[in-house]
Amino acid sequence: MNAIANDTAHMPRRTALRLLAAAAAATSLPGGLRAATARQLGNPQPFSWDGLVAQARTLARKPHQPIPASTRAAADYDAAGKLTYGDAANIAGNIRLFPAVRNTAPKPVRIAVVEGGQAREIVDTSGLFVGGLNTDAVGFRVMDGTNRSDWLAFQGASYFRSSGSRDQYGLSARAVAIDTGLAKGEEFPDFTRFWIEQTGTDSVRIYALLDGPSLTGAYVFDCRKTAQGVTQDVTASLFLRRDVEQLGIAAASSMFWYDQSSPPRSRTDWRPEIHDSDGLAIWTADGERVWRPLENPSVAHLHSFRADAPKGFGLLQRDQVFAHYQDDGVFYDRRPSLWVEPRGDWGPGAVGLYEMPTSSETLDNIALFWRSDRPARAGQRRDFAYRLTWTSNDPTADRAARCVDVYDGPGGAPGSPPLQGVRKFVFDFSGPSLSGLGRSSGVTAETDLPGEAIVAAVAYPVAGSEGRWRAMLDVRSSALNRSEFRLFLKRGNSALTETVIKAIET
Repeated sequence: MNAIANDTAHMPRRTALRLLAAAAAATSLPGGLRAATARQLGNPQPFSWDGLVAQARTLARKPHQPIPASTRAAADYDAAGKLTYGDAANIAGNIRLFPAVRNTAPKPVRIAVVEGGQAREIVDTSGLFVGGLNTDAVGFRVMDGTNRSDWLAFQGASYFRSSGSRDQYGLSARAVAIDTGLAKGEEFPDFTRFWIEQTGTDSVRIYALLDGPSLTGAYVFDCRKTAQGVTQDVTASLFLRRDVEQLGIAAASSMFWYDQSSPPRSRTDWRPEIHDSDGLAIWTADGERVWRPLENPSVAHLHSFRADAPKGFGLLQRDQVFAHYQDDGVFYDRRPSLWVEPRGDWGPGAVGLYEMPTSSETLDNIALFWRSDRPARAGQRRDFAYRLTWTSNDPTADRAARCVDVYDGPGGAPGSPPLQGVRKFVFDFSGPSLSGLGRSSGVTAETDLPGEAIVAAVAYPVAGSEGRWRAMLDVRSSALNRSEFRLFLKRGNSALTETVIKAIET
């Protein structure tokens, strides 16, 4: 199994989410909170973005030094929870700390508060956790105006999360993805230092220093919380210590166990669907909109989708109907989507999607990143800028009609015996471009499957659902000698929908 799900530097996802949920459930009143005192902060030191970039550059010229585990870590999740919620102090404004946890989040980080171009590092954490214990911090969270819930958290390796617009954590972002899905194994660099600057009631600027065996990096995140979700404008400068075979930018990790289209082997739980994200969306430079439903494969696969200078891409949770999940504990219907918008021309490259098998919801099995065609070589500097949007509003909804459901089953007419050796694929599309179009409007399904593979194909409007169309393909299984195929609806020479890329497991 790839290291994406088992990185010991990254707290296992369910443990981390439980800790976030427990912290968010704190009942302390804002008036009872205390702020870090001058005694807990070191002497002011000049700080700037240029200085951080210089620090990352200098660090890259030295051998990597792994961070030793904290000797003051909490024993387990329950012990960490007692240090996290309750009447703990904010270090400044609305920032509260996460404590080190033995075996799950053991690596301490250095955190400083920035004001007026001066940084003061936290040198004494006593009073910043419940009970006044002087343990080590491994990350932090940003509280909302009530101080009872948080909307952003950095914790473990280079991972960070937002609760989006519906106050529910789900998938994670991370600084980079190094050799994800490759046989050599994945590398997980760490955010080792943070500098936090308050910029408003619902905004914060976070600077971070990244350090790992293959590279270092300087990052700044301008973060804002609105009713529509959370945005983060990210600027990054990377310095390579050694060659990297696959350097992934704007990376994310998620979980997909099964949905309504998954084979029976995947469904071992009573809930109808279980996933943090249900698809990959890409908006290419030439304007094509692509939707790739996620899969829980029988064996791990690393997929590549051409995306030169992409306009956007991300892992989305399109299905937001509670009844489709029936989970009133962790609310998969509320999980946010994560959309990436590159700033500037990233040049030739591809979006990478790594899927590995899972039989539970406890570990991430999906990874996403963009990689450049330009080889990543020791001594190089790479600069990137992009915007992350965490939201339950589908960022692709204002464009071509979307694929909203996919089904897979035996071929043949409903109510008749299944056709032997034939599989049926069903795609439902919805959007304004399909509104008002009837059966005689000339809408057809376009696919790249060879003609000899298609037994039957039809596209028609779904009765009683304005703007919703269904494409059905009966495909001869023996002719499916590929790993995926494409399909979209068109009228004449004009595409009416995004292109769906359907993975095939034969």
